[in-house]
Amino acid sequence: MARPIEFDRPKTVNRALALFWRKGYQATSLADLLAGMDIGRSSFYAAFTDKRSLFIECLDLFSARTLELLQRDRAELQPVDALQSFFERNFTGARGAAVKGHLGCMLVNTVLEMAGVDDNLAARASHHLSEMQRVFQACLQDAGAEPARAAELASMLMLFNEGIRVSSRRHLPDAQHLQPIATTFRLIRNAIA
Repeated sequence: MARPIEFDRPKTVNRALALFWRKGYQATSLADLLAGMDIGRSSFYAAFTDKRSLFIECLDLFSARTLELLQRDRAELQPVDALQSFFERNFTGARGAAVKGHLGCMLVNTVLEMAGVDDNLAARASHHLSEMQRVFQACLQDAGAEPARAAELASMLMLFNEGIRVSSRRHLPDAQHLQPIATTFRLIRNAIA
């Protein structure tokens, strides 16, 4: 008979997510995971099967949380303000951000790390980024952009998102990220007006 799992799974997955986000998939060893998650090897394999399966779970969780933050802003703010808040959050700690710092985006990090190494993981992260781009587009349409213009601006905004998330890993002063965000959203507002 299998032994019951004797740990708090959500808390343990959160610890794994933090490790993967900080170090990446390849640099996070099984030993890192076992120590960081505070579980034994047999419990790890019983609960998560393998490192790759756990990483996929963490990647999906990261995406779901990111979309939830964006949707929460979308429900509370004007559409373009919601998008701007989403971008500023990592650099200002605004609106109760749980993580402030220079880790970039786990999805973008995964695409960069895994492209040409594990194309399935890179594609999964890319799919999540495409979901986010669809939300960008919906916000822009809610703000009054015609569908074609909203698609064009959402595509540009995703490229900006990817760039600023990579740039955040450079540990520049937050102001060096906030100014381009403000400029980008000024241009977006003008393009919609």
